[in-house]
Amino acid sequence: MSLLSEGAGLARPLRDEDARAEPSLAGAGDYLALMKPRVMSLVVFTALTGMLIAPGHLHPVLGFTALLCIAVGAGAAGALNMWYDADIDAVMSRTVTRPVPSGRVAPGEALAFGMTLAVGSVVMLGLMINVLAAGLLAFTIVFYVAVYTMWLKRWTPQNIVIGGAAGAFPPMIGWAATTNAIGIESVLLFLIIFFWTPPHFWALSLLRTEEYARAGVPMLPVVAGPEETRRQILIYSLVLAPVGASPWLFGYAGLAFGLSAIVGGALMIALSWQLLRTPSDHAARRLFGFSILYLFALFAVLLAEWGLGGLFARAFA
Repeated sequence: MSLLSEGAGLARPLRDEDARAEPSLAGAGDYLALMKPRVMSLVVFTALTGMLIAPGHLHPVLGFTALLCIAVGAGAAGALNMWYDADIDAVMSRTVTRPVPSGRVAPGEALAFGMTLAVGSVVMLGLMINVLAAGLLAFTIVFYVAVYTMWLKRWTPQNIVIGGAAGAFPPMIGWAATTNAIGIESVLLFLIIFFWTPPHFWALSLLRTEEYARAGVPMLPVVAGPEETRRQILIYSLVLAPVGASPWLFGYAGLAFGLSAIVGGALMIALSWQLLRTPSDHAARRLFGFSILYLFALFAVLLAEWGLGGLFARAFA
């Protein structure tokens, strides 16, 4: 309890009045960095998967427009996150060089940039594609910024568990863009990312425990300790393995996906078990790195199966 109280005192978001009246000297690269391009690329990839494997057809121009809107919406969420979390970013070595804490972009500019992107991406997706996809995108942005960034991240060690839902919505948005509906297949993809997020992020947080403590952020290793964090990583990996294979188990994916999910899930469990039994920074880094490969491989195999299925369908039509 004392940690949360101290965290509340240490981690205060920058307010509008903290911004200087004069404009910043930020370049295009700084505004691109505000959008968290690495996170944005994962969002686009998973949304593309949901869009392409969905039944039905979306004109390539409309499909590109939908992906662009989703990418811009993800970038908006990243910019608003950096605006609000500038105080935390300023005391962590991993984030201290970000545009706002480094002073290259003023807080007010980051806020205006993020809001403009958020509104523009949602409105364009609604006008060009459909209201359901736009509504899901709007909900995702609000959930990430208001629920995760402004509330959960600063007040509960379960922040990444609940807040991880924001990163799990893109396949559902892509699916909705094609079908104007929410199918069980897209829900399964949501669940894969949802249960993947805790072991992925907690592996990283084990390497940054002291920094999170200094910033007053109640990440699980800070509040519950490294041992409990490693145990939770194993538990979530045990849940993730069957969830990761669920599209194949329910008949929505092919054998290649099933084999990839089984092998990848087993390796996630093995690496999590190794981290628990012989804890080290190397083991945490290895699990973190493999978790990225695991998620990418699952969605890449889904896309490959979709492409091959379409090729065979055209060949024997």
